[in-house]
Amino acid sequence: MVKIHDFLMQVIEFSAMVLATLILIGLVAVVVLYIMDVTQTQQAIRRNYPVIGRFRYLFEHLGVFFRQYFFAMDREELPFNRAQRGWIARAAKDIDHTIAFGSTKPIHTPGDILFLNSAFPKLEKETELAAKTPLRFGEGYAREPYETHSVFHISAMSFGALSAPAIKALSMGAAKAGILLNTGEGGLAPYHFEGQCDLVFQIGTAKYGVRDPAGQLSDDKLREVAAHPSVKMFELKLSQGAKPGKGGILPREKVTDVIASTRGIPVGEDSLSPNRHPDIATVDDLVTMIHRIREVSGKPVGIKFVLGQPEWLDDLCTTIINRGLDYAPDFVTVDSADGGTGAAPQSLMDNVGLPADCSLPWVVDKLDEYGLRPRVKVMASGKMSTPSGVAAALCLGADSVNTARGFMFALGCIQALQCNKNTCPTGITTHDPDLQKGLDPDVKAQRVANYAKNLIKEVEIVAHSCGVVNAYELGREHAYLVTANGLPERLTKRYPAVTSNVGKQMGETP
Repeated sequence: MVKIHDFLMQVIEFSAMVLATLILIGLVAVVVLYIMDVTQTQQAIRRNYPVIGRFRYLFEHLGVFFRQYFFAMDREELPFNRAQRGWIARAAKDIDHTIAFGSTKPIHTPGDILFLNSAFPKLEKETELAAKTPLRFGEGYAREPYETHSVFHISAMSFGALSAPAIKALSMGAAKAGILLNTGEGGLAPYHFEGQCDLVFQIGTAKYGVRDPAGQLSDDKLREVAAHPSVKMFELKLSQGAKPGKGGILPREKVTDVIASTRGIPVGEDSLSPNRHPDIATVDDLVTMIHRIREVSGKPVGIKFVLGQPEWLDDLCTTIINRGLDYAPDFVTVDSADGGTGAAPQSLMDNVGLPADCSLPWVVDKLDEYGLRPRVKVMASGKMSTPSGVAAALCLGADSVNTARGFMFALGCIQALQCNKNTCPTGITTHDPDLQKGLDPDVKAQRVANYAKNLIKEVEIVAHSCGVVNAYELGREHAYLVTANGLPERLTKRYPAVTSNVGKQMGETP
């Protein structure tokens, strides 16, 4: 008993010593912080309220996360609310994504697109018997045209902006789902070939991956890229949703050896792309470049842009008619101004460009007006990561839809808003090996595939409810727009059919 008593006394004495030491260290730290705060001149709060003023900056930082998890309602957050993220997470995990007791979404929100169900929706056996026509790109114009049966694909995200494990998972997931993966403007990395999926090679304004030493397009490197059997199409990027009118930004801390060699740039320097292609200053230059890339590569070529000033669309269509349909893009990707995974100035991300619900029907109608719609396929991209967003884009006239952030959520993104840094906690947008180790490409690849398959399935459910056998048949007659006064207006009234001024013969293949 005496020994136990002595042992306990020793423990108490040791604990008291440790506590006293910690208190002393804490007091010293407070004194040091006090001196630092009252002598610095950068922050008035810290100077006037030394030590305790630091909590203001701590709470400001933590407030983002507290709002996300504790205070924001299901439909309140931006850029993606909890209801949207939750649906994507359940679809990616392939668990029940039904809800009960009614929707939490207000149905009178101006700008929303809702769908008109048919009195006689299609039965499952009717849809199974219906033949699904594939979507064909470059048929009759490219030496190696491409076709797909999917209405949903992975939008442009570069290796560099995304980590190696993330690109691996997207490649393998795309292959499992039978969808396209857009490489983004960062060039082809070995990780893009992990799943042997179909790829769209994007050519950005810096022409990474297909540039010569002077930064110009190299036909030899273009042929090298086109020789990869996985590369099915090329996309010439004019602008993107996150930053219309500004080139790509990859901070120097993310420019590793592999990224530098993939892009053909120095290691450890900011990767800054021009705000437009230096060799494309007019519509005539643009169609000449489209024709050149198709002739050299033999594969379909499209363009991607955020619509702003719309007048150039008339110039584009007129130039195509004058020079011939082989100068037309095989597809256009209309990016929404509210899209974007990349780093961008807030002034551009918040205020420049048109959202897809305005620009998409404008582009579709302009192609119809000039009789080019049968020749040029239309892909929509942006904030279309749920079945309703994809179905709405199809109703507005898109042939298919791309999303980037939806697939980031499928990879495990928690919307930490750190994509522009090297500190992504889920390993998706960081090149820190310690953070990347949490992302298992095999597990996430299955979630990518699950998300794509479940989304496509629900879009088909919407289509069947509207009385058509597949999503390709959705049109403006199947939806209405909620107007400023909260009342519905048929999309066919807001965007009436356009009669071609040129004639449908312009869309015929030679």
